[in-house]
Amino acid sequence: MRDYALTRPARRGLAAIAVLAVLALAGFAAMTAIAPPAERATSAPATEFSAARAFTQVRTIATTTHPAGSPANDRVRDHLVETLRGLGLSPEVQDTVTVQGGQLSSSAGGTGLARVRNVVTLIPGTASTGRIFLVAHYDSAQVGPGGNDDAAGTATILETARALTSGDGLRNDVVLVLTDAEEACLCGAKAFVDQHPLAQEGGVVLNFEARGSSGPAIMFETSEGNSRLVEAYGQVPSPVGTSFAVEIYRLLPNDTDFTPFLDAGRFLGLNSAYIDGAAVYHAPTDTPEAMDRDSLQHHGDNALALTRELGGRDLTALESGGDATYFPAAGLLVRYPGALVWPLAVLALVAVAALAWLVRRQGRSTARRMIAAAGLTLIPILSAPALAQGLWALLVLIRPEYGGMPIDPYRPLWYRLAVIALAAATVLAWYALLRRRIGPAALAVAGFGWLAVLGVVLAAVTPGGAYVATLPALAGALAGLVAIHVPDGVAVAVIAAGAAVAMVILLPTVWMLFPALGMPMAGVGAFLTVLLGLALLPVADLIHPAAGGARGMEALRARRLGAVPTLAAVLAVLACTVTGLAVDRFDAKHPSLTHLMYALDADNNTARWLSEEAEPQEWTAQYVSGSPEPVTASLPAFGDEKLRSGPAPAFADLPAPNLTLVADTRSGDTRTLRVRLTPQRAARFVTLHVSHETKVFSATVGGQPVETTGEAGGGWNFGIVFHAPPQEGVEVELTVHGTGPVRFRAMDASDNVTEVPGFKPRPEGVGVLGSHSSEMVAVAKTYSL
Repeated sequence: MRDYALTRPARRGLAAIAVLAVLALAGFAAMTAIAPPAERATSAPATEFSAARAFTQVRTIATTTHPAGSPANDRVRDHLVETLRGLGLSPEVQDTVTVQGGQLSSSAGGTGLARVRNVVTLIPGTASTGRIFLVAHYDSAQVGPGGNDDAAGTATILETARALTSGDGLRNDVVLVLTDAEEACLCGAKAFVDQHPLAQEGGVVLNFEARGSSGPAIMFETSEGNSRLVEAYGQVPSPVGTSFAVEIYRLLPNDTDFTPFLDAGRFLGLNSAYIDGAAVYHAPTDTPEAMDRDSLQHHGDNALALTRELGGRDLTALESGGDATYFPAAGLLVRYPGALVWPLAVLALVAVAALAWLVRRQGRSTARRMIAAAGLTLIPILSAPALAQGLWALLVLIRPEYGGMPIDPYRPLWYRLAVIALAAATVLAWYALLRRRIGPAALAVAGFGWLAVLGVVLAAVTPGGAYVATLPALAGALAGLVAIHVPDGVAVAVIAAGAAVAMVILLPTVWMLFPALGMPMAGVGAFLTVLLGLALLPVADLIHPAAGGARGMEALRARRLGAVPTLAAVLAVLACTVTGLAVDRFDAKHPSLTHLMYALDADNNTARWLSEEAEPQEWTAQYVSGSPEPVTASLPAFGDEKLRSGPAPAFADLPAPNLTLVADTRSGDTRTLRVRLTPQRAARFVTLHVSHETKVFSATVGGQPVETTGEAGGGWNFGIVFHAPPQEGVEVELTVHGTGPVRFRAMDASDNVTEVPGFKPRPEGVGVLGSHSSEMVAVAKTYSL
């Protein structure tokens, strides 16, 4: 068979080297564009953001764990107020109770609430057209100090405020909102949005988060109709954000403090976070020392620049416009209107169809071969993700502790490279086996065709993500159309240009998606890598011997040379995997993560250990065994969650929460009870559930009306979870059907499992999982009133 490629350079080796060099430069530029800037020292000008200055705030905020309601959180709040006053501002503490609904504790089958104390201050504008809200939460998870989540966001706002007050005033008002109880329930943000006067007219919200310890600060979520906001964001020094990430996040059940602002319907905004290094997320290892200060610098540079950019604009003009498509490239934010998504997707299909017609007309392939190529292209598309998932399963088999990691191992770099190499090996092996039988041109057309088809699918389902397939398909097809009509030397340059477009778009997408989804979803990264491979098929052809024309020993030699790229990729898979296993070992600073709770039933003075680990690790297995089962009957706050359990010694010194009847009114067949739920120890939260035998018509908690729908299961109906309860307890008023006794299940929870008799200290290299129930000590009791 003759060489029916899109380009046939006479000096094939030299052409391959030149094209690979161009792609290497394009890849380097693409990856550099998403790298965070270097930390700026404390000597930086006063009007600039300095991560070194901000890090001093991180150290103070994240000295120890400080969940909402704790004395440590009170100390953090006092520091924030003092710092803002030192800048000449007038901060206030919004102290209130708020209802967050089912989102607070979705497993509780009821309503969540919290007492919150937000720190709020206004930097007045000179001629304000609206308000810009800078938002971050200052509380931490109960087992981690929150060095990144979210001391990073809080410190970013403090340093941004310092820089703003050191320069000329902005046109628009800037409101600093440092929220409480985000980790518990997003309740601080909800309280501000619902109750604070400064929030009632809406505005533009910039939320700052961290779900890891390193990586670029990615703008990953926006309000709808984001085109003008995205245009403003594009003016920051290092814009890193993709409309594809926004589309993915909208499909996921994740929330941040940004969510209550969006739900209110009167705010526009952007949500940013750095997300790599997620092994420390919510864990004791989330310390200031774990932070990559370059990531903090990125947060701050963008926060300050965007605040200044929006601070000088007419904010009322931001409200119109549809969603934009955008992605980073060469330090810029490439963007175009969402209205172009469908025209570009259709144009890509037309360009691929035109290329297929031209390839057939010139005799470079036949319709039958191109149809066969289209079908066979499904092999790498489907097999590479499956192989990547298999690789992760193998790694978990070799190192079972990986199964307990929430998102990623501590050092996932080599494993990510192994997944990319595995996807490359799959594409190269497939290509090497088929290029002589099907033809290079037919395979290239099929690759562009699948990209174009995927672009249409994404345009329909997730419009902001269509570009990852549409633009590489369009660039590749147009390059192919031109390459066929020009001399081979020029054709190689054209093919390289088309491939460079795919490299600039898809390589950063692959790299940013790994930390977003984690190694347990390695198949997604492999799938996107395959898309990049399909876009690069004309380049892949150059690193293989020319197709056709060889006979006998020459043909055998050509086949052997054709296997070299595949073999190199396979060796890379093995090398990266082995290196990853050697580098990523558990130790005192990088412990395996375990989960353990203690629950005492005060009705019968029995206790048990509980764990949410899917496969108990060696340390956890000394406490729990058997299959996971629901615990709703005795602990309705856990809903239908299934936990492993084991017998534990009863701890007589653990008092149950007290439930007292304050008032009782009966009218016909209804009864209104006012009860007070008071923890008898330092509790992070308290819960109260009503037996399913009783129908609850209405309820108020801490003076706030709450919904009475929902069922916890296990014989329990309406329920509440109250975070950061005051020492004097929480007052609950219920109107129920019937006049007979009402059965309640009360529970409180603290975070001191290490103090319970029978607990054995974790050995070195074994740590605590960053779960909201890790280290919990729960005491529950039934009351009949």
